[in-house]
Amino acid sequence: MNKIDHFAIGADSLEQGVAALKEALGIEVPRGGKHEAMSTHNCVVQAGKESFLEIIAIDPDAGDPGRTRWFTLDDPMTQARLNERPRALCWVVGTDDLDAVIAASPVDLGEVVKFTRGDRSWRLTVPRDGSLPQAGLLPAFIEWSPGAHPSSGMQDLGIALKEIRLGHPEPSQLISLLTTLGVEHLARVEQANKPSLAFILSGSTGEAAILD
Repeated sequence: MNKIDHFAIGADSLEQGVAALKEALGIEVPRGGKHEAMSTHNCVVQAGKESFLEIIAIDPDAGDPGRTRWFTLDDPMTQARLNERPRALCWVVGTDDLDAVIAASPVDLGEVVKFTRGDRSWRLTVPRDGSLPQAGLLPAFIEWSPGAHPSSGMQDLGIALKEIRLGHPEPSQLISLLTTLGVEHLARVEQANKPSLAFILSGSTGEAAILD
């Protein structure tokens, strides 16, 4: 039962990301928590049934994580782009059988890293070099420990993810990969000169596109 678990908007700082969402959709995304293993932190809000939006940034108060941070946040090119404005960074698909997804994948999705916060834990695919599969066009995959989806404890400010749009020079090639992974129904693939990722969001003030 693969479905969109959450989607990440990268920002130079959480303050920058929150301000951008407030301007775009008229909401102020609340603070979330810290990812101590990655030296990042986030803001989170519900974005549909059992799904949430995450603004993620390097935590300036955290030390060196001892490994490359996820979602290309250590990449100088990503940092330069996020300095300009927040960007659509990564989408994450929830599954109840992460090991089966990895075994069936025709591409390397990364290692499986286990994270814990409070009484909840989750397993997530994370490439060791901090890259994103197919430049972020393929999702990361997550498997939560038993219990209610974390979004149930987040604020509902009336926003929803309307669509994930993926641009690719050879759409049929990307669609084939997505189909093999069982997620082709979760995003729309379009012809584009270069890989691109966009989240189309709706809120009380209308729609907004967060682009890569």
